[in-house]
Amino acid sequence: MAESPDFSQLDREALVVVVPPDRAQWQLDAALCALLDEAVAAGDLALKPGRTLYVHRPAGLKAARLAVAVAADGSARAWKKALAAGLGLIKGGGASRAALVWAGSGQPDAAMAEAAACVAADLVYVYRLTKPSAPEASRLVTVELVCAPAAEAEVSTGLARGAAIAAGVELAREVANRPANHCTPSHLADEARALAKMKGVKAEILERKEIEALGMGSFLAVAQGSEEPPRFIVLKYQGAGKKDAPVVLVGKGITFDTGGISIKPAAEMDEMKFDMGGAASVLGTFRAVAALRPKVNLIGLIPTCENMPDGRAVKPGDVVTSMSGQTIEILNTDAEGRLILCDALTYAERFKPAAVVDIATLTGACIIALGHHHAGLFSPDDALADTLLAAGRAAQDTAWRLPLDEEYDEVLKSNFADVPNVGPRAGGAITAAKFLQRFAQAYRWAHLDVAGVAFRGGAAKGGTGRPVPLLTHFVLSQAQ
Repeated sequence: MAESPDFSQLDREALVVVVPPDRAQWQLDAALCALLDEAVAAGDLALKPGRTLYVHRPAGLKAARLAVAVAADGSARAWKKALAAGLGLIKGGGASRAALVWAGSGQPDAAMAEAAACVAADLVYVYRLTKPSAPEASRLVTVELVCAPAAEAEVSTGLARGAAIAAGVELAREVANRPANHCTPSHLADEARALAKMKGVKAEILERKEIEALGMGSFLAVAQGSEEPPRFIVLKYQGAGKKDAPVVLVGKGITFDTGGISIKPAAEMDEMKFDMGGAASVLGTFRAVAALRPKVNLIGLIPTCENMPDGRAVKPGDVVTSMSGQTIEILNTDAEGRLILCDALTYAERFKPAAVVDIATLTGACIIALGHHHAGLFSPDDALADTLLAAGRAAQDTAWRLPLDEEYDEVLKSNFADVPNVGPRAGGAITAAKFLQRFAQAYRWAHLDVAGVAFRGGAAKGGTGRPVPLLTHFVLSQAQ
């Protein structure tokens, strides 16, 4: 039997140890085992998933602080959950650097390393742009994952991937959290320009006249009720050959959604600043991909505007002509996300893409169907859907596939246009996806409805940064 690592001799400001609930599986030295056995015997630590212990100046350890968390098992998912609890015990203290230890059998792998980087970044993020009274920044700025020399290469790869994804998630959270009077379409364009300073990234910003010249009548119909000018953002990352077909991500960028003339109820309308969660995820994914520099070509398209009611606003019953030439009867102005996405999906054809994925906080119906755990995934392409589902599992940012049967298309009928923008309430998330599918016939396509996962309400209100992890893993899977 190999000798247990001597973690007690690690001279660190803080030591965070994650243990499995089975005492027989611990891979700890005698000093740490004795300390934890004593805590269990005294009733200060229970060997049940989620339980934690904090010890300051622990006897027999060189570390100044010890945090212990019990994981359900040795999976990356259980590790991530336990690590969040353990790091939560020290993030508000004086430690600037923490060593992370997996005390179960085997060595940490790339998935655990990625999770560690993401958890640490998530815990120390604080929104402060418009809140001078926000808590002080955590002193914790560095985490290291302790492993054997044989595992160092894999762990380093996972940490680098996790750090890049964490930076992308932070960007997505930050732009989503900003109030709509700060995060305007022009601000999203500025964020795209900032990304273009990274190696391999270019940005092009189209303004109203250029959008009009393209014939994006559906997008402009949504924008016409707002004083804020619309923007159409094109981001490009080239990591492969110029002739290699790109992956295209299309993000809904409604920076505030009143519902328009079909106005929303006042309760919780403030959360409609998060209606640009799809756009935020595209920006965040570009941030992650540019840091990792995979051999893939990536395009990001963000149609962005506000949906406001005024004398010029589009009205229920109005018919508009999309970039594709299809006419749309707008029965409900609060079903505006699909109206801006459909023109972006048509624009995507010019890139002859390998695949197109649109991301949108599109329907409340998806929240009713899936709650706040899975994003809704729609695609007529089984292989593409399976790849996205696998990316979500690998990233611990999951999606659930919903149907796109032809029968759902039968309710999208209009007496006055080629298609209405809404169907009946039943199956609303599916009929919204069926609407978009009409504009995505020229390539492999998938739709992610992230209405239930892109932000949280209530006391924990704020952007989550999802689905940046899923999208980043998907783009990496497409690399040469």
